[in-house]
Amino acid sequence: MDTPTVTLFLALLAVAAQAIVVGAVLLFVVGRLSPAARSLGSRVAAEVGPQALGLAAGVAAVCTAGSLYLSEVAHFLPCRLCWYQRAAMYPLVLVLGASAVARFHRIRPFAAAVALVGGAVSCFHILVERYPNLETSSCDPNNPCSIIWVEKFGYLTIPTMALSGFALILVLLAVARPSEPTTTAQEAP
Repeated sequence: MDTPTVTLFLALLAVAAQAIVVGAVLLFVVGRLSPAARSLGSRVAAEVGPQALGLAAGVAAVCTAGSLYLSEVAHFLPCRLCWYQRAAMYPLVLVLGASAVARFHRIRPFAAAVALVGGAVSCFHILVERYPNLETSSCDPNNPCSIIWVEKFGYLTIPTMALSGFALILVLLAVARPSEPTTTAQEAP
């Protein structure tokens, strides 16, 4: 596959992630006011919750694969802010994947903290792209953080895609719940 096709695919995944995040936030906010929305939110959380850690690991894996494609195949040189975002995303693949397999849900606050830090770096990187005068001396003058390698749909850049991944991981961590043990008719009292 060529780079424009891959970046379009990654951009479409980012838009899907954004739609899910916006939908989840709306469901949460409207659920505070509407019993029907609260009920729908509870049903969605009950359905997604047991698989949420695995889904979050999948999101982190896709983000990691995308960033590796862009640097290793498309030869887009990562800037310092990109490396900081990678430092937050890459470990989430292993941590969330192992936690999903082990069904260890107590990792959620720590994974959420890492995703929040990565999301904050993404937000700053988006600002630097839009306002290059914010670029500090910590950015490499030969590879500035203000370079926009990809721009899809008029707003989606690489840090925006990363932010979309971090936000979706945070939503999935918020709804992650251990699966309820099922009882069979013989076990029921």
